[in-house]
Amino acid sequence: MPIPQKRVLLIIGGGIAAYKSLELIRRLREEDIFVRAVMTAAAQRFITKLSVESLTQNRVHDDLFAPTDDSGMGHIELSRDADLAVIAPATADLLAKMAQGLANDLASTLMLATDKKILAAPAMNIRMWLHPATQRNLNLLRDDGVAFVGPEAGEMACGEFGPGRMSEPPAILTAIKQLLQGDTKLPLPGRLLPLKGRRVVVTSGPTIEPLDEVRFISNRSSGKQGHAIAAAAAAAGADVALVTGPVALPDPSGVRTVHVETAREMLDQVEAALPADIFIAVAAVADWRPAMAVAGKIKKNGKSAPALDLVENSDILAAVGRRDKDRPVLVIGFAAESENAEKHARGKLRAKNCDMIVANEIGKGTGVFGGEMNKVLLLTPKGGERWPPMSKREVAERLIRKIAATLGSL
Repeated sequence: MPIPQKRVLLIIGGGIAAYKSLELIRRLREEDIFVRAVMTAAAQRFITKLSVESLTQNRVHDDLFAPTDDSGMGHIELSRDADLAVIAPATADLLAKMAQGLANDLASTLMLATDKKILAAPAMNIRMWLHPATQRNLNLLRDDGVAFVGPEAGEMACGEFGPGRMSEPPAILTAIKQLLQGDTKLPLPGRLLPLKGRRVVVTSGPTIEPLDEVRFISNRSSGKQGHAIAAAAAAAGADVALVTGPVALPDPSGVRTVHVETAREMLDQVEAALPADIFIAVAAVADWRPAMAVAGKIKKNGKSAPALDLVENSDILAAVGRRDKDRPVLVIGFAAESENAEKHARGKLRAKNCDMIVANEIGKGTGVFGGEMNKVLLLTPKGGERWPPMSKREVAERLIRKIAATLGSL
């Protein structure tokens, strides 16, 4: 039996980045992905319907009340026809409409009526992207299951520099293909809350260990995976406490977030958040710290570098896993390894008395630190599961489902 052709509904918003949608269409067609496009009125100020129709080989839709003349394709049928809805560029206006459930044109109505997953590629001015209203809308949309790719940092058409540039078509294509590999059907409204009544503590991000009042030891952890897990646990109904090191991320919606810097501060806040049903140690905690931080700034003497006297930090995951009193029902750790990931992760599983370890390999091109994607191996005392590459949000959601299923079997 032949494999059905994948179908994408592409919603093109009004922004200068709309020109990139033409290249995206071309690349989708090269992958034999059927594309049907919808353009907002603002989008047509930047690119023409003719250009989009020429590349998709399909009529462009732009009017909610237009009489349907191709197979009775009204807005409900149009929203159901695709395997995936993609918004590129996703402007601040479109994101706001989605977050608030507005439906005053064809594009916004389709986003509200679709029964498929939505991938958004944001594009806007840096100030618009960083505005609290936009960040609130993003948190709401993530809670609703919308996937995101980008935006990237760079120079913008307005002359400013920073986050807000739409991702390039190859990156968007990769995200589309990854989503199409899974189940893109949305569940019916009234989401289940499998962790309702459960208390969850999550650690995220790096820790920083001061050398003096200027310099510190740290690592490349972005906090994206930990924050995504905290958000997914909250979406599953849990009471979530997130203890995070310094990251450039907004606090997840519906989560009590505590900000720390050092490993010792993180351990103190984790212990303060206990007891809990579930502890998920995602943070990349510094293994060592300077024996003593120097007051002021260490000055160069022109002769030799200062000697660093390091001492080992407490192991937060092991401290929680080995607790005799008030140990969480499930203790889950993360293990980033540069080689022999499964072997070293299994060793940590035993040594730190964990119930699960999520192992991933670090290195060039893995995207573990700072990237949007992850590829993990979930290990338990009874076995393991190797998950395909997926976004960190998808890893978070899948891990929460696994945790809920495990609790249900105890």
